[in-house]
Amino acid sequence: MKKFEEKTIHTETIYDGNVVKLQVDDVVLPNGKEAKRELIKHPGAVAIIPITKDKKIVLVEQYRKPLGKSIIEIPAGKLEPGESPELTAVRELEEETGYTTKKLTKVTSFYTSPGFADELMLIYLTNELEKLDFPPALDEDEFVEILELTLEEAKQYVEEQRIHDAKTNYAILYLETQEIL
Repeated sequence: MKKFEEKTIHTETIYDGNVVKLQVDDVVLPNGKEAKRELIKHPGAVAIIPITKDKKIVLVEQYRKPLGKSIIEIPAGKLEPGESPELTAVRELEEETGYTTKKLTKVTSFYTSPGFADELMLIYLTNELEKLDFPPALDEDEFVEILELTLEEAKQYVEEQRIHDAKTNYAILYLETQEIL
């Protein structure tokens, strides 16, 4: 048995959608008592830190319904069934920014909200961007504006909470501590 493991005795699926699956698990705790756990199952996601030749970070601004506002983020997207994380990273980069790359470096991965979700986010970096002549269309429900910021500008956006999500904050901290820009 794993340390502090909670054994699932029953699972009820509440919703099975395109992005997430919601379920409630009845579990037995390490002390023998029972409890309920509300869980979000997610296929995982990939984000990419794109750096231009003139050392600017390519970001996208988009409206996030759960927040009720627009925020500025590094390009990211959900893993599709059978798709490698690298392919997802390039696909999202192309769709959201109009850039592509042939070189990706894996930076890290982390769980976004392990208290209730199993989403694993993988982060890649590229500093070898090429502008596409004919970028692919965004998803029909996706609307973005592309920004190219210096590291100092991005840090200011963090202060102003225009950049306010974990993956993008991580990317900026990574760029600052690794002295990539």
